[in-house]
Amino acid sequence: MPIRYLIAALYVDASVPAQLGATLVSQVDGYGATGEQMDSVSTRHEGPTRPTTSGGGYSPVEVADDGSVIVQLEADHPGFADPSYRERRNAIALLSLEHRPEDPIPVVSYTDQEHGVWRIVSHELSPKHRRHACSAFLDAKESLGLPSDHVPQLSDVTGLLQPLTGFGYQPVAGLAPLREFYSSFGRRTFFSTQYIRHPSVPQYTPEPDIIHEVIGHANQLADPGFAEICFAVGGAVDRTQSKDALGFLSRVFWFTMEFGVVMEDGEPKAYGAGILSSIGELDFFQKASIRPLDIREMGGFEYDITRYQPVLYSIGSLQELHDRLLEFYSSFDDRVYRSLSSTR
Repeated sequence: MPIRYLIAALYVDASVPAQLGATLVSQVDGYGATGEQMDSVSTRHEGPTRPTTSGGGYSPVEVADDGSVIVQLEADHPGFADPSYRERRNAIALLSLEHRPEDPIPVVSYTDQEHGVWRIVSHELSPKHRRHACSAFLDAKESLGLPSDHVPQLSDVTGLLQPLTGFGYQPVAGLAPLREFYSSFGRRTFFSTQYIRHPSVPQYTPEPDIIHEVIGHANQLADPGFAEICFAVGGAVDRTQSKDALGFLSRVFWFTMEFGVVMEDGEPKAYGAGILSSIGELDFFQKASIRPLDIREMGGFEYDITRYQPVLYSIGSLQELHDRLLEFYSSFDDRVYRSLSSTR
């Protein structure tokens, strides 16, 4: 049975053009705040079409009796009033829903316009990466060698990534339990959406699209150290039973693998995929309040995904980061959670 709906990351790009303003980002209020909000299983259902996922404004995928698929976009979504984009989203979601893990990854025939969006974002991110990304990410990015002129197929991403760290990509359509998403890391699998953001605002996405999944996470996973940390996350989830412990773990993941920074040459450099796939976050993150990495504090910190992250956590070196996170994720379970939460 395929995993039909799975969120690829706890991330929303905050690079919102001024003319869209706060109205656009407000549609995702509450998305991913604790991990528990997304702890509902999504399956094909009988009866009238209805949302099969929860999660605030995060575009739920609906499947009707006749097998037709509808991605429900909020009225504020950039593609809401674009029939062609909505039809495109439905078609790409259907490809993921029909896919089974033992089959080849479905090929999406991306349009010239979609390739153009990828080129725009790749072009704008490249100099920002050179300026703000940590050395491990930059080395991994060079080793992976993603194309900058076209949207890669997930099978191509896997072909580049697996020889480096053993991780591969699988397609998904939308939202599913955090437990299944994180647990897949223990099988060196990363579940990714295949659609791309609306072309009217290439710098912004109200939900994680293939730009975030691949430019952010595939480049990160191409580094052996970061890949080992993600692999350990999968084991931690499999040892964890309670929702509270899973929420704690997901918040630590948010402030590390999504929005983490590390000190290099006396200044903070980004290693988190949420920062490194966002034009706006890369411009803003050094203005945030950057605190020393504190597992207990991160695990209890309720963040707001609808704005640039005002609080980030940093550590003194990549080696120290690797050692601390690997130690935490390799030992984390319900007992460790109770110990950490009891002393907060």
